Amino acid sequence: MDRAEALLIGGRAGVGKSTVGWEVSARLRAAEVRHAVIDGDFMGQVHPAPDGDPHRSGITERNLSAVWGNYAALGYRRLVYTNTISVLAEEAGMFRRALGTDVRLVRVLLTAHDDTVAQRLKGRELGSELERELRNSVRKARLLAARAPVDCVRVATDGRDVVDIARDVLAATGWVADV
Repeated sequence: MDRAEALLIGGRAGVGKSTVGWEVSARLRAAEVRHAVIDGDFMGQVHPAPDGDPHRSGITERNLSAVWGNYAALGYRRLVYTNTISVLAEEAGMFRRALGTDVRLVRVLLTAHDDTVAQRLKGRELGSELERELRNSVRKARLLAARAPVDCVRVATDGRDVVDIARDVLAATGWVADV
């Protein structure tokens, strides 16, 4: 396989993107499927934001291109990428520039109700960021609901085990025969 394929797992803060991404990776490892995993949240973690790039999209793309270039040089063609807005149509350009113009993008939007997300974030955010994360999560949920493309597979995470969620996410890719 020469063509790159990327599973983009998006969703609001607290929906379970990273946890599901790692479980998808575990299932792919068990099936002996070569792949790489990138948590997109780390691709743009700089402060202050570069001049003229308040959303850090430029540094994110540069880092994604560099990291994927290393993986691709070693023969990897499948990527599991987690990031809040990665599923939006306007993000496709970044993946095409970083992974190749003919990359196959599989978009999966994880969803959860406000009370589920609040409970998860309260367990995770032990420092000073909880209130900001709660507000941003609600804002991003609205943005994603309004702008996620029609071809984006939606998977609810409320009250579900991560193994079951990962099975549904992985099924969207066609990467393994027996999900």
